[in-house]
Amino acid sequence: MLDGARLDAIVQAVADELPGDWLLVGGAAVALWLDPRRVTEDLDLIGFQGTPAERWALMELGERQGLPVEAVNSAADFFVFRIADWRDHIVLLRTGAAGRVYRPDATLLIELKLGRLTEQDLADCLAAIAASFEPEPPLDRERLLRVSATLSPTEDAALAARRARLRDALAGFGAGPERGGV
Repeated sequence: MLDGARLDAIVQAVADELPGDWLLVGGAAVALWLDPRRVTEDLDLIGFQGTPAERWALMELGERQGLPVEAVNSAADFFVFRIADWRDHIVLLRTGAAGRVYRPDATLLIELKLGRLTEQDLADCLAAIAASFEPEPPLDRERLLRVSATLSPTEDAALAARRARLRDALAGFGAGPERGGV
């Protein structure tokens, strides 16, 4: 498992050694942004260009950092690149000698987690909603509610309950404490 300190060192190495712009998503982004107690099994990091050369360089850096190959996950680009305006929803996390590492804003983080929405994903989403009062791009709750409404129905009662809990949190976002808002 990768904790915040280990993730921080790896992200710094990416910024110092790999040229270009990179996007950190998933549990690693949550650990470095929202919840320093959060641990993750892998590093979801993608190059902005989505090229094989970027993936190769990232895998080599992971190896130098002592990570097993399966702990370096650049497959998140499949989900990120399907969101047309993802670049409008990123925040600079780290600048180094060679490159920059960004993280998603609350809107992008939640949109990326909506499809799977495990218990951990829901916890991450709720943390992002709670943190979205910070001075950064505002949470686009209407967008997230629209995306949530387009998800395929599920027969998984636990998943349906998590989706409902997230929709309720989004619907209450900004409503103020007297109306059940965050």
